[in-house]
Amino acid sequence: MGCNSCSSAKDGQPKGCNNNGTCGTDGCNKLTVFDWLSNMSLPGGSLPFPYVEIRFKNGRKNFFRNTENISLNIGDVVATESSPGHDVGIVTLTGELVRIQMKKKKVDQDSEEIKKIYRKASQKDIDIWQKARGREESMKVRAREIAIRLELQMKISDIEFQGDGSKATFYYTAEERVDFRQLIKEFAHEFSTRIEMRQVGFRQEAARLGGVGSCGRELCCSTWLTDFRSVNTSAARYQQLSLNPQKLAGQCGKLKCCLNYELDAYIDALNSFPKTDVKLRTEKGTAVCQKIDIFKGFLWYAYEGEWMNWHKISVEDANEIIAVNSNNEKVAGLEEFASELIEDTKTDFENVVGQDSLTRFDQPKRNKRRNRNKRKTKGKRPSEKQQVTVSSKTKGGNPENKKSNKSSNQRNKKRRSRNKNNDKA
Repeated sequence: MGCNSCSSAKDGQPKGCNNNGTCGTDGCNKLTVFDWLSNMSLPGGSLPFPYVEIRFKNGRKNFFRNTENISLNIGDVVATESSPGHDVGIVTLTGELVRIQMKKKKVDQDSEEIKKIYRKASQKDIDIWQKARGREESMKVRAREIAIRLELQMKISDIEFQGDGSKATFYYTAEERVDFRQLIKEFAHEFSTRIEMRQVGFRQEAARLGGVGSCGRELCCSTWLTDFRSVNTSAARYQQLSLNPQKLAGQCGKLKCCLNYELDAYIDALNSFPKTDVKLRTEKGTAVCQKIDIFKGFLWYAYEGEWMNWHKISVEDANEIIAVNSNNEKVAGLEEFASELIEDTKTDFENVVGQDSLTRFDQPKRNKRRNRNKRKTKGKRPSEKQQVTVSSKTKGGNPENKKSNKSSNQRNKKRRSRNKNNDKA
């Protein structure tokens, strides 16, 4: 699809063509269609299909009639009919594949809305086109300032100049209808060009501007998604997702389009599940569904009044209990069905990092006071008082303690002698 060596360079531009995504083979652009019929020759006597698909800014594409039978290839810059003047675009598709695309998008070949191609763009046309596109970013900033000053509840998201620079189209989004008559007057006076205001939806705005979604990939609407189907909160309920608007909303502020991708698979899987509002009647009481697991095929029920004790039951057992209840009969209890389920507690991996301490390589902190005392006492002789204490400790303790021991021994001797005298008497 891409041109040769079209990897990203340091500045974010492609290495191969160095044209910031506008490759000669049109392989680096969004919504690009691969022409798989390009190498096939037409049968003898048949004329080439006289319609061409041309791309403009931000993936906007239209079909044009090649009335002059100009030899065109993918990547050619052409001047097309517009009102007023002419526009400049890039050829993205030619040949029989254009017929298939027009049939797919339900475009009538005989429609008067399909305009024609004038010629291949000259260098003068390309210079005027590039100069006009260089003004778009500064004009967008100034246009937003004017809209804020007029206190209009709208957001100008993008500006697109016509190829000849005679007209500028302002794309904006708004929740309600906006009266921008005064805005157009100020735009025409400020920018000195023909002004056209075009309102787009929030999804179309995200598709034009592009971006990266929460999945880490480019937005689907700006790469390959062409039709925007309505997304409801019921799609999140079917997939057992929490109704959190911060997680379910995309960059456009609406529900994510990817909620519809797997919705059909979830609906098919839920056909075998019993309805969650159906209660199971047992001899121990009525059980109410608390949770379901679509992937593993399990349901959790709890008795009324014992909401903390959940019983895990398979889909087959739940349908069996419902069939028994339909015959006005009750089962003994959910414990019989829940006991048959064997839990797999085997661990497939071990946390190697958690077994070691994160501070195992840190050096223990040393006491600075002890080191200072050792440095001070090192190389000095002990004083007399220190010698006395050391000798007393080595001989048996403190001299004061010795005096107290002697006095206690004398008292004990006196008591013993008194007791002996009393015994003789």
